[in-house]
Amino acid sequence: MIRAFVMEAGRLREVADLSEAPDRVVWADLLQPTKEEEAQIERWTGINVPTREEMEEIEISSRLYSEDGAHFMTALLPALVDDVNHVMGPVTFVLTRHRLVTIRYHEPRAFRTFPLRASKADTQCSDGRSILIALLETLIDRLADLLERASREVVSISHDVFHPTEKKASKRDINFQIILRRIGRKEEFISNVQDSLVTLQRLSGFLAHVSLQEETSKEERDRIKTLSRDVSSLTDHATALTQKITFLLDATLGMINIEQNAIIKIVSVAAVVFLPPTLIASIYGMNFESMPELSWKLGYPLAIAAMVVAAVLPFWWFKRRGWL
Repeated sequence: MIRAFVMEAGRLREVADLSEAPDRVVWADLLQPTKEEEAQIERWTGINVPTREEMEEIEISSRLYSEDGAHFMTALLPALVDDVNHVMGPVTFVLTRHRLVTIRYHEPRAFRTFPLRASKADTQCSDGRSILIALLETLIDRLADLLERASREVVSISHDVFHPTEKKASKRDINFQIILRRIGRKEEFISNVQDSLVTLQRLSGFLAHVSLQEETSKEERDRIKTLSRDVSSLTDHATALTQKITFLLDATLGMINIEQNAIIKIVSVAAVVFLPPTLIASIYGMNFESMPELSWKLGYPLAIAAMVVAAVLPFWWFKRRGWL
Protein backbone atom coordinates (compact mmCIF):
# COMPACT_ATOMS: atom_id res chain seq x y z
CA MET A 1 0.00 0.00 0.00
CA ILE A 2 1.24 3.48 -0.87
CA ARG A 3 0.08 6.58 1.00
CA ALA A 4 1.03 9.83 -0.71
CA PHE A 5 1.04 13.26 0.95
CA VAL A 6 1.30 16.80 -0.35
CA MET A 7 1.82 20.11 1.45
CA GLU A 8 -0.96 22.68 1.37
CA ALA A 9 -0.82 25.90 3.42
CA GLY A 10 1.79 24.40 5.73
CA ARG A 11 -0.28 21.30 6.41
CA LEU A 12 -0.01 17.73 5.25
CA ARG A 13 -2.77 16.37 3.07
CA GLU A 14 -3.14 12.80 1.83
CA VAL A 15 -3.99 12.30 -1.83
CA ALA A 16 -5.81 9.32 -3.23
CA ASP A 17 -3.01 8.20 -5.54
CA LEU A 18 0.65 8.99 -6.11
CA SER A 19 -0.05 9.54 -9.80
CA GLU A 20 -2.66 12.20 -8.93
CA ALA A 21 -0.01 14.86 -8.26
CA PRO A 22 3.46 13.30 -8.59
CA ASP A 23 5.27 16.64 -8.73
CA ARG A 24 3.62 17.90 -5.55
CA VAL A 25 3.97 14.76 -3.41
CA VAL A 26 6.59 15.27 -0.70
CA TRP A 27 6.11 12.04 1.26
CA ALA A 28 5.31 8.54 0.07
CA ASP A 29 4.72 5.93 2.77
CA LEU A 30 5.01 2.29 1.67
CA LEU A 31 3.40 -0.31 3.94
CA GLN A 32 4.14 -3.90 2.90
CA PRO A 33 4.69 -2.81 -0.70
CA THR A 34 4.17 -5.13 -3.62
CA LYS A 35 6.62 -5.45 -6.51
CA GLU A 36 4.42 -3.18 -8.63
CA GLU A 37 4.35 -0.49 -5.90
CA GLU A 38 8.12 -0.69 -5.48
CA ALA A 39 8.54 -0.25 -9.23
CA GLN A 40 6.20 2.76 -9.15
CA ILE A 41 8.27 4.42 -6.40
CA GLU A 42 11.49 3.67 -8.27
CA ARG A 43 10.12 5.36 -11.38
CA TRP A 44 8.95 8.35 -9.32
CA THR A 45 12.20 8.88 -7.41
CA GLY A 46 14.83 7.19 -9.56
CA ILE A 47 16.15 5.16 -6.61
CA ASN A 48 16.29 1.46 -5.87
CA VAL A 49 13.83 0.61 -3.08
CA PRO A 50 15.56 -1.67 -0.54
CA THR A 51 14.06 -5.10 -0.01
CA ARG A 52 12.93 -6.40 3.34
CA GLU A 53 16.03 -8.60 3.56
CA GLU A 54 18.26 -5.58 2.95
CA MET A 55 16.39 -3.58 5.59
CA GLU A 56 17.01 -6.32 8.17
CA GLU A 57 20.79 -6.29 7.70
CA ILE A 58 22.57 -5.43 10.95
CA GLU A 59 25.68 -3.79 9.48
CA ILE A 60 25.73 0.00 9.82
CA SER A 61 26.86 0.29 6.19
CA SER A 62 23.65 -1.47 5.15
CA ARG A 63 21.42 0.73 7.29
CA LEU A 64 22.98 4.17 6.78
CA TYR A 65 24.33 5.05 3.34
CA SER A 66 24.02 7.47 0.46
CA GLU A 67 23.51 6.41 -3.15
CA ASP A 68 22.86 8.45 -6.28
CA GLY A 69 22.09 11.58 -4.29
CA ALA A 70 19.61 9.77 -2.01
CA HIS A 71 20.20 9.06 1.68
CA PHE A 72 19.00 5.74 3.12
CA MET A 73 18.44 5.43 6.89
CA THR A 74 17.01 2.36 8.63
CA ALA A 75 15.91 2.12 12.26
CA LEU A 76 14.29 -0.59 14.37
CA LEU A 77 10.93 0.54 15.73
CA PRO A 78 8.40 -1.16 18.03
CA ALA A 79 4.71 -1.51 17.26
CA LEU A 80 2.14 -2.71 19.78
CA VAL A 81 0.00 -5.60 18.62
CA ASP A 82 -2.20 -5.25 21.71
CA ASP A 83 -1.83 -3.91 25.26
CA VAL A 84 0.82 -6.53 26.12
CA ASN A 85 2.48 -7.89 22.98
CA HIS A 86 4.62 -5.91 20.58
CA VAL A 87 6.58 -6.51 17.43
CA MET A 88 9.93 -5.04 16.33
CA GLY A 89 10.69 -4.29 12.71
CA PRO A 90 12.93 -2.15 10.51
CA VAL A 91 11.71 1.08 8.92
CA THR A 92 13.72 2.69 6.14
CA PHE A 93 13.66 6.44 5.55
CA VAL A 94 14.87 7.64 2.15
CA LEU A 95 15.63 11.32 1.54
CA THR A 96 15.88 12.15 -2.14
CA ARG A 97 15.93 15.79 -3.23
CA HIS A 98 12.94 17.39 -1.48
CA ARG A 99 11.02 14.11 -1.08
CA LEU A 100 10.75 11.52 1.67
CA VAL A 101 10.02 7.84 1.15
CA THR A 102 9.37 5.46 4.05
CA ILE A 103 9.33 1.68 3.68
CA ARG A 104 7.95 -0.52 6.45
CA TYR A 105 6.30 -3.87 7.07
CA HIS A 106 4.58 -3.18 10.40
CA GLU A 107 2.52 -0.38 11.95
CA PRO A 108 4.29 1.87 14.50
CA ARG A 109 1.68 4.18 15.98
CA ALA A 110 3.56 7.34 15.00
CA PHE A 111 2.82 6.62 11.34
CA ARG A 112 -0.88 6.96 12.16
CA THR A 113 -0.76 9.86 14.60
CA PHE A 114 1.75 12.09 12.80
CA PRO A 115 -0.22 12.47 9.50
CA LEU A 116 -3.37 13.24 11.48
CA ARG A 117 -1.64 15.90 13.55
CA ALA A 118 0.19 17.37 10.56
CA SER A 119 -3.08 17.65 8.65
CA LYS A 120 -4.74 19.70 11.42
CA ALA A 121 -1.90 21.92 12.59
CA ASP A 122 1.13 23.63 11.14
CA THR A 123 4.11 21.38 11.98
CA GLN A 124 6.64 23.59 10.18
CA CYS A 125 6.98 21.01 7.40
CA SER A 126 7.73 22.17 3.89
CA ASP A 127 9.66 19.34 2.25
CA GLY A 128 10.79 15.76 2.78
CA ARG A 129 13.62 16.68 5.18
CA SER A 130 11.42 18.71 7.51
CA ILE A 131 8.79 15.95 7.41
CA LEU A 132 11.46 13.40 8.34
CA ILE A 133 12.60 15.49 11.30
CA ALA A 134 9.03 15.98 12.53
CA LEU A 135 8.29 12.28 12.06
CA LEU A 136 11.42 11.32 14.03
CA GLU A 137 10.35 13.70 16.81
CA THR A 138 6.98 11.92 16.95
CA LEU A 139 8.68 8.52 17.03
CA ILE A 140 10.95 9.57 19.88
CA ASP A 141 7.98 11.00 21.79
CA ARG A 142 6.26 7.64 21.33
CA LEU A 143 9.30 5.77 22.68
CA ALA A 144 9.35 8.15 25.66
CA ASP A 145 5.68 7.33 26.35
CA LEU A 146 6.42 3.59 26.15
CA LEU A 147 9.32 3.93 28.57
CA GLU A 148 7.17 5.99 30.93
CA ARG A 149 4.51 3.28 30.90
CA ALA A 150 7.17 0.62 31.44
CA SER A 151 8.52 2.63 34.38
CA ARG A 152 5.08 2.68 36.02
CA GLU A 153 4.72 -1.07 35.50
CA VAL A 154 8.16 -1.65 37.03
CA VAL A 155 7.05 0.32 40.11
CA SER A 156 3.92 -1.87 40.27
CA ILE A 157 6.04 -5.03 40.05
CA SER A 158 8.31 -3.71 42.81
CA HIS A 159 5.29 -3.14 45.08
CA ASP A 160 4.01 -6.68 44.41
CA VAL A 161 7.45 -8.16 45.22
CA PHE A 162 8.07 -6.34 48.49
CA HIS A 163 4.47 -5.91 49.68
CA PRO A 164 2.65 -9.18 48.90
CA THR A 165 -1.06 -9.14 49.74
CA GLU A 166 -1.48 -12.91 50.12
CA LYS A 167 -0.97 -14.47 53.55
CA LYS A 168 -0.82 -18.10 52.49
CA ALA A 169 2.55 -19.33 51.27
CA SER A 170 1.00 -21.36 48.44
CA LYS A 171 -0.77 -18.32 46.99
CA ARG A 172 2.37 -16.21 47.39
CA ASP A 173 4.28 -18.81 45.37
CA ILE A 174 1.71 -18.55 42.57
CA ASN A 175 1.97 -14.75 42.68
CA PHE A 176 5.77 -14.92 42.47
CA GLN A 177 5.50 -17.11 39.37
CA ILE A 178 3.24 -14.50 37.79
CA ILE A 179 5.67 -11.75 38.79
CA LEU A 180 8.56 -13.63 37.18
CA ARG A 181 6.63 -13.79 33.91
CA ARG A 182 5.87 -10.05 34.13
CA ILE A 183 9.54 -9.30 34.77
CA GLY A 184 10.55 -11.42 31.78
CA ARG A 185 8.11 -9.66 29.46
CA LYS A 186 9.15 -6.24 30.71
CA GLU A 187 12.86 -7.02 30.32
CA GLU A 188 12.28 -8.17 26.75
CA PHE A 189 10.31 -5.02 25.94
CA ILE A 190 12.86 -2.61 27.44
CA SER A 191 15.68 -4.46 25.69
CA ASN A 192 13.88 -4.00 22.36
CA VAL A 193 13.35 -0.30 23.08
CA GLN A 194 17.07 0.01 23.80
CA ASP A 195 17.86 -1.58 20.44
CA SER A 196 15.49 0.90 18.79
CA LEU A 197 17.14 3.84 20.55
CA VAL A 198 20.59 2.68 19.44
CA THR A 199 19.50 2.65 15.79
CA LEU A 200 17.82 6.06 16.17
CA GLN A 201 20.95 7.49 17.75
CA ARG A 202 23.02 6.33 14.78
CA LEU A 203 20.36 7.62 12.38
CA SER A 204 20.31 11.08 13.99
CA GLY A 205 24.11 11.25 13.78
CA PHE A 206 24.02 10.30 10.10
CA LEU A 207 21.25 12.83 9.44
CA ALA A 208 23.28 15.55 11.20
CA HIS A 209 26.25 14.75 8.97
CA VAL A 210 24.06 14.90 5.85
CA SER A 211 22.54 18.22 6.95
CA LEU A 212 26.03 19.73 7.28
CA GLN A 213 27.03 18.51 3.84
CA GLU A 214 23.90 19.90 2.19
CA GLU A 215 23.94 23.17 4.17
CA THR A 216 20.44 22.96 5.58
CA SER A 217 18.96 25.71 7.72
CA LYS A 218 20.25 26.32 11.24
CA GLU A 219 16.78 25.62 12.66
CA GLU A 220 16.73 22.12 11.17
CA ARG A 221 20.28 21.41 12.36
CA ASP A 222 19.28 22.48 15.86
CA ARG A 223 16.23 20.20 15.76
CA ILE A 224 18.45 17.28 14.70
CA LYS A 225 20.82 18.00 17.61
CA THR A 226 17.84 18.07 19.96
CA LEU A 227 16.73 14.71 18.56
CA SER A 228 20.16 13.26 19.33
CA ARG A 229 20.11 14.62 22.88
CA ASP A 230 16.59 13.27 23.46
CA VAL A 231 17.63 9.82 22.25
CA SER A 232 20.68 9.88 24.56
CA SER A 233 18.55 10.78 27.58
CA LEU A 234 16.01 8.06 26.75
CA THR A 235 18.84 5.56 26.40
CA ASP A 236 20.06 6.44 29.90
CA HIS A 237 16.52 6.06 31.23
CA ALA A 238 16.15 2.66 29.55
CA THR A 239 19.48 1.55 31.03
CA ALA A 240 18.30 2.54 34.50
CA LEU A 241 15.06 0.59 33.98
CA THR A 242 17.08 -2.45 32.88
CA GLN A 243 19.13 -2.29 36.07
CA LYS A 244 15.97 -2.04 38.15
CA ILE A 245 14.44 -5.00 36.31
CA THR A 246 17.59 -7.02 37.08
CA PHE A 247 17.32 -6.02 40.75
CA LEU A 248 13.64 -7.03 40.86
CA LEU A 249 14.48 -10.39 39.27
CA ASP A 250 17.14 -11.05 41.93
CA ALA A 251 14.77 -9.86 44.66
CA THR A 252 11.94 -12.10 43.43
CA LEU A 253 14.22 -15.14 43.32
CA GLY A 254 15.43 -14.22 46.80
CA MET A 255 11.86 -14.03 48.09
CA ILE A 256 11.11 -17.44 46.59
CA ASN A 257 14.22 -18.87 48.29
CA ILE A 258 13.14 -17.35 51.62
CA GLU A 259 9.69 -18.95 51.29
CA GLN A 260 11.23 -22.32 50.46
CA ASN A 261 13.74 -22.06 53.30
CA ALA A 262 10.94 -21.24 55.75
CA ILE A 263 9.03 -24.36 54.70
CA ILE A 264 12.15 -26.52 54.94
CA LYS A 265 12.92 -25.04 58.36
CA ILE A 266 9.45 -25.94 59.66
CA VAL A 267 9.78 -29.49 58.34
CA SER A 268 13.26 -29.82 59.87
CA VAL A 269 12.11 -28.52 63.27
CA ALA A 270 9.12 -30.88 63.22
CA ALA A 271 11.44 -33.80 62.44
CA VAL A 272 13.79 -32.89 65.31
CA VAL A 273 10.90 -32.34 67.76
CA PHE A 274 9.28 -35.70 67.04
CA LEU A 275 12.51 -37.69 66.79
CA PRO A 276 13.04 -38.26 70.59
CA PRO A 277 9.39 -39.32 71.21
CA THR A 278 9.67 -41.66 68.22
CA LEU A 279 12.84 -43.16 69.69
CA ILE A 280 11.15 -43.79 73.06
CA ALA A 281 8.09 -45.30 71.39
CA SER A 282 10.32 -47.50 69.26
CA ILE A 283 12.21 -48.82 72.27
CA TYR A 284 9.09 -49.76 74.19
CA GLY A 285 7.53 -51.19 71.07
CA MET A 286 10.07 -54.01 70.98
CA ASN A 287 8.77 -57.48 71.99
CA PHE A 288 11.55 -58.78 74.24
CA GLU A 289 10.61 -60.84 77.33
CA SER A 290 13.36 -59.45 79.56
CA MET A 291 12.09 -55.88 79.67
CA PRO A 292 11.33 -55.05 83.33
CA GLU A 293 9.34 -51.93 82.39
CA LEU A 294 6.64 -54.10 80.81
CA SER A 295 5.45 -55.19 84.27
CA TRP A 296 5.26 -51.68 85.74
CA LYS A 297 1.80 -50.38 86.49
CA LEU A 298 2.96 -46.82 85.78
CA GLY A 299 5.01 -47.78 82.73
CA TYR A 300 2.51 -46.52 80.15
CA PRO A 301 1.94 -43.04 81.69
CA LEU A 302 5.67 -42.68 82.35
CA ALA A 303 6.45 -43.50 78.70
CA ILE A 304 3.86 -40.97 77.54
CA ALA A 305 5.32 -38.34 79.90
CA ALA A 306 8.84 -39.07 78.64
CA MET A 307 7.73 -38.65 75.03
CA VAL A 308 6.01 -35.32 75.81
CA VAL A 309 9.06 -34.00 77.66
CA ALA A 310 11.33 -35.19 74.84
CA ALA A 311 9.20 -33.25 72.34
CA VAL A 312 8.80 -30.07 74.44
CA LEU A 313 12.47 -29.63 75.30
CA PRO A 314 13.76 -29.29 71.70
CA PHE A 315 10.85 -27.00 70.84
CA TRP A 316 11.63 -24.78 73.85
CA TRP A 317 15.30 -24.71 72.93
CA PHE A 318 14.56 -23.64 69.35
CA LYS A 319 12.25 -20.87 70.59
CA ARG A 320 14.88 -19.64 73.01
CA ARG A 321 17.53 -19.51 70.32
CA GLY A 322 15.18 -17.58 68.04
CA TRP A 323 15.15 -20.24 65.34
CA LEU A 324 11.32 -20.23 65.24
